[in-house]
Amino acid sequence: MTTEAASIMLVDDHPLLRKGLKQLIALEDDMRVVAEASSGADALKLAEEYDPDLIVLDLNMQGMDGIQTLKRLRDKGVSSRIIILTVSDADDDVVAAITNGADGYLLKDMEPELLLEQIHRAVTGKMVLSEAITEILATALRQPKSVNSQLSSLTNREYEILSLIAQGMSNKMIARELNISDGTVKVHVKHLLKKLGLRSRVEAAVWMVNQQDQ
Repeated sequence: MTTEAASIMLVDDHPLLRKGLKQLIALEDDMRVVAEASSGADALKLAEEYDPDLIVLDLNMQGMDGIQTLKRLRDKGVSSRIIILTVSDADDDVVAAITNGADGYLLKDMEPELLLEQIHRAVTGKMVLSEAITEILATALRQPKSVNSQLSSLTNREYEILSLIAQGMSNKMIARELNISDGTVKVHVKHLLKKLGLRSRVEAAVWMVNQQDQ
């Protein structure tokens, strides 16, 4: 029994980068590039047309940049997983990407084999972060308010789900683990994000990991 290859869209204004990434992904039987966009505007149109499983998005593009594109994609209800692939490790870029709905943040100087491995992880619903990025986020997400008071505001089920998110599990994986529906997981995630004052699953995961390390 063969499973359908995961569909991927590349968004970068450098043709050579897109070509290289496409050739790299083509080596894998379980992934395929279905669309390429050279601008944010093209990405918005193609994302709706192809509804890819994963969007690999550059930050520094002419016209609409990566953060603006990310915001517009999420505002339009695009549910594809979106990971940032960029040369920038600036704190502001990292935090802006994660808080606006990115499912991961990778740097372009990664070894090709490691990049492929991370793309695989992203396709299967896990958050992906370059090592340097994890440290930046952990620092940025430290909050002065009491961690105990924030966590105590969660129900037992919400805390359980937050812990599984911190392990990199997707909603579907959490639903299977807890024997509940995907829809129920989504509702719990929405509530726990609101209670903690966080805006995305990845932000919640990094926040939780950061608390456990203290």
